[in-house]
Amino acid sequence: MPNFDNYRYAFPNARLTRSANGVLEVALHTDGGKLVFNGHTHEQFVDLFHQIGSDPDNRVVILTGSGDAFMDAISPEGFDFFSPRGYDKIFREGRKVLMNILDIEVPMITALNGPVLLHSEYALLTDIILATPETVFQDKPHFDFGIVPGDGVNLLWPEVVGSVRGRHFILTRQILDAQTAKDWGAVNEIVPADRLLARAYEIAEGLAALPPLTSRYTRIALTQKLRRIIDDGAGYGLALEGISAAEVARSLADNG
Repeated sequence: MPNFDNYRYAFPNARLTRSANGVLEVALHTDGGKLVFNGHTHEQFVDLFHQIGSDPDNRVVILTGSGDAFMDAISPEGFDFFSPRGYDKIFREGRKVLMNILDIEVPMITALNGPVLLHSEYALLTDIILATPETVFQDKPHFDFGIVPGDGVNLLWPEVVGSVRGRHFILTRQILDAQTAKDWGAVNEIVPADRLLARAYEIAEGLAALPPLTSRYTRIALTQKLRRIIDDGAGYGLALEGISAAEVARSLADNG
């Protein structure tokens, strides 16, 4: 069973702090600034969420970013989309990270400190989503790279905002501002940036005061449908993403 001191400093792209009553803050970052997502973070976050979910002393989790964005930058470093073994690694990690978030069986709050242009599915698997007025949503990198957005955004956006809106959001790379996201049900509250974490902790303190089994089993009860959606669709979506990546690889080779 994980001990917080044993994994607290184990993740170079996640700063972990925990209050005396078990509120765990997870701030994603690169060198202390905003996160640059790459193949190494893709692998790292699988174990990050597993460790968090395995620690019974975590009572509430606050997920946030650093700098002026939650997640808006990606680098190809560490990714291999274009070989069978390389994509097998991405496929396995992509499925596992989503289930590991759902396996965190305590209430989760996401405090979106700025734009979310990739992996917005991480936030959509949490229970309460706070945003700043500067927060915008978009699924940008998939079509930029010429690949299918099959990593979970395809499943969760239509579920959260409605089928027609969700498909339009992904297909057109729509930029969704915080107020529209709130109106559509993807954001619970819009909070000034200088109040964002304070509001997250305010909510977390109330949740941490619940009896441990009550808060834990409420999270489980509320996420059963999401678990079925991810279990049924994530592998298929990631397989389609891999097929499209193989086609991109062939095109690059033909043009090279």
